[in-house]
Amino acid sequence: MRAAASAPDPVGAVLAAVLAAPAPAAVEIPSAIPAAASPLGPAISLRPAPRPDGVEVQAMAKRRKQIKGSVCGDVDIQGETVGRVPGKIAACGIEDAVRVRSVSGVTLSPEALINCPTAKALKSWVESGAKPAFRRRGPLVEMTVAASYACRTRNNQAGARVSEHGKGNAIDISGFKMRDGELVTVLDGWGRGTTLKPLRSAWKAACGPFGTVLGPGSDGYHRDHIHLDTAGYRSGPYCR
Repeated sequence: MRAAASAPDPVGAVLAAVLAAPAPAAVEIPSAIPAAASPLGPAISLRPAPRPDGVEVQAMAKRRKQIKGSVCGDVDIQGETVGRVPGKIAACGIEDAVRVRSVSGVTLSPEALINCPTAKALKSWVESGAKPAFRRRGPLVEMTVAASYACRTRNNQAGARVSEHGKGNAIDISGFKMRDGELVTVLDGWGRGTTLKPLRSAWKAACGPFGTVLGPGSDGYHRDHIHLDTAGYRSGPYCR
């Protein structure tokens, strides 16, 4: 009698099919997905920004204080707004007065009551004339103010026209103080060899920022100070 045929092995057939199939292509897996490329990732880093150090904090505080104390729209001109100052006589007074305590880091002693055009001219002169003139002796830290606003006639002479001081257009400087405490005065320093040069240099540099500059030798009224005012002349600055 013929033997019965053996039934096919289903497990073996499946295994043979798997071994005969081609291997799948390798898939590259990125090492990291950028946060911006992932719809679930944050758009920006959540790490807090570094805090400013002590020096930066102090600098920012100083800057805010300067801005708060500035006048005439210039952070380098420190003082306070006064407003209208009425005059006791005709043609005197200041419409928009300011009381300036320092200009470009140089203290005014005492503070000067002037108008903004004069304050801005003073800043220009301090930066381009006064500071450079005393660079070797300085630095310059303070200027002595002999006069600013004063409702009076020119040189206090009866019948004379109202002085530029009476309009807030003028300031008189009688001394220059250095950081080491040295005080160079116009009265004592104008005739001395070591201080004459910086004083004359400062006086000369004022001619341009100011319309009128008068110092020792111009007349008998200015032997101890330098007069500066913003009066304009068709012929240009008047400097003596």
